[in-house]
Amino acid sequence: MKNIGVLVSGRGSNLEAIIKNIENGTLQANLGCVISDNKDARALQITRDHGFKAIWLDPGPKKTWLLPEYEETYVKTLKEHNVDLVCLAGFMRIIKKPLLDAFKGRILNIHPALLPSFPGLEVQQKAIEYGVKFSGCTVHFVSEDVDAGAIVTQAVVPVLDDDTPETLAARILKEEHRIYTEAINIVLSGNYKIDGRRVIRI
Repeated sequence: MKNIGVLVSGRGSNLEAIIKNIENGTLQANLGCVISDNKDARALQITRDHGFKAIWLDPGPKKTWLLPEYEETYVKTLKEHNVDLVCLAGFMRIIKKPLLDAFKGRILNIHPALLPSFPGLEVQQKAIEYGVKFSGCTVHFVSEDVDAGAIVTQAVVPVLDDDTPETLAARILKEEHRIYTEAINIVLSGNYKIDGRRVIRI
């Protein structure tokens, strides 16, 4: 069974769903380690509570990305734990060359919108303001461009007339917990191919 490594920054909701699905056998993977750039992240305590390896790594200067020498430490730690697939779960840093090169085609992210619509932050607010009738979430491969990698799977969530960003986010989150496990299983199985921007199951 292959190992995943999860990068986190905050509360760990998607991480918690991943751990539960590993424990109940829905997700066919081992959790090699969980790494956070935030030493106070609730996600680290969730990891410890379930008996998995939780690691805080110094992120260096306060930026939206890790400087190369700091990102190299993340690469080294993931490799030390024999990680086959890196999963971003609320990791609030833009991934750069060291990680992209070390885990080429082996980094996933989950985004709370139907990409390519509404990349970046505050996406539920953007969806409501734009007036879309459907939003959702996307699991995609991480590339050099933010929220622009090939899409593995998506889930659609209706936008209700009385939705706030918070109520919409809560409904989307339930789907995030479901499809992230689905996407990880697809990628770890190897039963897919990438044709241009399309991820095709085989």
